[in-house]
Formats: sequence, structure tokens, C-alpha cells
Amino acid sequence: MDTKSHKQLHIFFFPYMAQGHTIPLINMAKLFASHGVKSTLITTPLNAPLFSKAIQGTKQLGFDIEILVIKFPTEEVGLPQGCESGNLATTTEMKEKFFKATFLLQPQIEQVLDEHRPHCLVADAFFPWATDLAAKFGIPRIIFHGVGFFALCATLSVLLYEPHLKLSSDSEVFTIPNFPVEIKLIRSQIPAFIKQNAETEFTKLFKAARECEEKSFGFIINSFYELEPAFADHYRTAFGRKAWHIGPILSWNKAANDEASLGQHKSLNWLNSKKPNSVVYICFGSMTNFIDSQLLEIAAGLEASGQGFIWVVKREKNDKEEWLPEGFEKRMEGKGLIIRGWAPQVPILEHKAIGGFVTHCGWNSILEGVSAGVPMITWPVSAEQFYNEKLVTVVLRTGVAVGVEQWSTFVDVKKEASVKREAIEKTINQVMVSEEAEGMRARARVLREMATRAVKEGGSSFADLTSLLEELGSLGA
Repeated sequence: MDTKSHKQLHIFFFPYMAQGHTIPLINMAKLFASHGVKSTLITTPLNAPLFSKAIQGTKQLGFDIEILVIKFPTEEVGLPQGCESGNLATTTEMKEKFFKATFLLQPQIEQVLDEHRPHCLVADAFFPWATDLAAKFGIPRIIFHGVGFFALCATLSVLLYEPHLKLSSDSEVFTIPNFPVEIKLIRSQIPAFIKQNAETEFTKLFKAARECEEKSFGFIINSFYELEPAFADHYRTAFGRKAWHIGPILSWNKAANDEASLGQHKSLNWLNSKKPNSVVYICFGSMTNFIDSQLLEIAAGLEASGQGFIWVVKREKNDKEEWLPEGFEKRMEGKGLIIRGWAPQVPILEHKAIGGFVTHCGWNSILEGVSAGVPMITWPVSAEQFYNEKLVTVVLRTGVAVGVEQWSTFVDVKKEASVKREAIEKTINQVMVSEEAEGMRARARVLREMATRAVKEGGSSFADLTSLLEELGSLGA
């Protein structure tokens, strides 16, 4: 591809301050830079080191990529100092204040747009005000949602047709209206903010985000056409949305994602001694915090399954661990590995020893599982995750649902153990060693090959990225 023609393009990337939103947009900025675009990432002081670390090494590759730091208004909304990430807002009250703070970023963004005059602003869907702001400078604003076409279509259908309002109880089943395939859900699985008519900071944000969609230039979707073709078409035709799929963003530039340093992580060395497809990987993303009793059920289910495992848990090690059965780690020595804190998820999933992935169905994790060709055990918690579960289990048929029936905010997950050890043991064995496991694995491998092809020259995501850059280039000219 001729990168020279895009030399003059300067694009601002403005991610929402939460890990699941930030990482794909950093990778997107790197991707655009690899195509000769000048990319500028906007962030806040506390998040800046993560950004710097992520783009380290891109200069040697000849990428034109920089970071602009703006102040995050914590004091103005009454948040504790340093609370500059959605992941740190741990109560409902803090979350509300956090959303409020993001609206106060507008004057600073206006200032940097005025100063730098980029050709385009790619901003997270959680910044609805960015559309009018970009218009003020006569530039296109592109929305980044951080989810796939399936979930976008499902969300719009439920909002437009309100099928849940016709039901008499939370356990009643409904079918998503005007949808390419038949998908059934129960009322308790749809987001509470759609179900309730109460006005909160979040419902206000959600409503504003919906309204600005009509006026924005279009959408960049971290997905690839072959993964969800009917839904990509539906989103563009039935809903009339202008959208470019350029994913999986992570697959584009493995060289720019400095993973060599992760080779030493103990989990990867540990996996080297295991047989292919013999280990299940369990991780619930950066936002989900389960209570002790739920972690206890997971531990018991893992032990009963008899499968090897790597389990990522957000718990510090201490003398008495209420969330683990007595003597668990000793009994599991060599069989299972508990990682407290961060784990190099992508290299773990890509390891040949991994045969299954227990996931909360966040879109980044789904894409990482798909790109690695690993079947999944789905355990949705919040956001659009129940829709993603249906894509995996009903449409792609590369996973099994553990059976969660209740949507909850990340703050509410703490109530009780909703999934029992028997269900955990059963679904792990279904994905790892049952008769149907081989079929799931074969389908997952096909998706992995499609994901790899999509981002290569001649692939569907490569073509969409090229046409987006050409369109922006002609506007810029």
C-alpha cells in the first residue's frame, strides 16, 4: 500500500479511561501510524505511563505517534485524587462522578483541537460531546464502540422495539426483533439501564451517546467481516450506519506489540511442559470482581473437572485465603497455576497447551479467543456481554454457556455465588474432553485462520482500513 499518500493525514485518538477501551485504541493508533498516518493519543497524567510503555519501540519502526496529556477533573466532581480510570471507580457513586468528570474534559479537548488542527477525531462512544466539538472545527468525528457488530445490532433492536416491556417477569424469554438470526434471551439478561426508566448519570450518557451517532461521520469496529457477516451487513443496511471493520486490531502488528519481554512470564514456561489442548485458561477481565464464595465455587469446579488450568485472580496473597478450599494450591501443584494480578493473556491463549477459555465475554477477550482459535466457556457479567455470549454459543458454535441468567453492574457482582461448582465442572469438561469438543475446536481453528487473513493485504479488514484512509485523505485534501 502506498503510505506516502497518507503522509499529510493527522488523526487524534481519544480513548475512554478504562483498560478495555484504552488498549484497542492505542493499538489502533499504532495501526494507523504503520500506514503512514500521524497519530496522536490523548490521555491523562495517571494513564500516560501505560500509553508510553505501549508505544515504546514504535519510533524505531518509523511510526509517527505521540501522546498529548490533559488534566482529569477529579477534584471538580469530588473523586479521590488519582482516580483517573473507570477501573478505579469501585462504587456506583464513584462511577456516576466519573461519568460526570468525562463531560468536563470538553474545554481541554477543544483547546488541543484548536492548537493542532488534526484531520479527524476518533473518540470513544462514551464521549458523545466529541461529535459537535469536531464539527466546530470542520473535521469528521468517528465513533469507537469497542464492541462487535452482533452486539451493536442487538442493542439497537432492543432499544428500538423494546421487546422486554411486553414481558411479565425477569425469567420470561423473548426473541430479539428484526434480527438476522433467531436469538432468545430472558429479561434479566439485558442491561438494567435499558430495563429501568430511572435517570442516572449513566443513562444520560447512554442517551447522549445514542443521539450523537446519527450526526457522526461513522464507526470504526474492532471486528472482521467473516466473523459476523450477517450482522455487519445488517448494521449498515437496516440501521443505515457507516462503519469500517478493521480488526482484530491486535493481529495487525505483532511486532509493534512488544511481547518478547513476556517470554519469561512463569505461566508460559509452565505451559511448555503441558500437552496440547490440555489446559483451561480462566480470566474475567479487568473490571469483574467476584466475592469469595464465587471464587470458592470456581476452585471446587476446577478441581472436580480434573483438567489442568491457569486461573487469573485479582487477589493479593495472604496467610488465610478464604476464597480457596483448604489445601487447594498444594493439591493442585503441577496441575494448576493461580496468577494473582496481571497475566499476558494473548501469549497464553496462543499457546498450544491451551484447550479452552473461561471468559466474561468482554469483546476484547472474545476477539483474543477467536484469534487464538480457542473454544470458550462463556460467563457474561455486564455491559453487552450477554449478547457476545450468544454470538459464541449460538452463531459461531465455538463455546458453551456456563448458565448465568442475571445481568449485573460491575459493582453488584459481589452479592452471591450465582454459578455453582457442578455447572463449572460440567462446562469445562464439555469444552475440553467431550464428544462435541473436537467440533468446537475445529470451528475455532477455522475462525483463527479467517482472523489472520482479514488483516493481511487482500483481506477484508485490510480493504476496509484502506478505503477509510482514502476517504479521510480526500476530505483532508
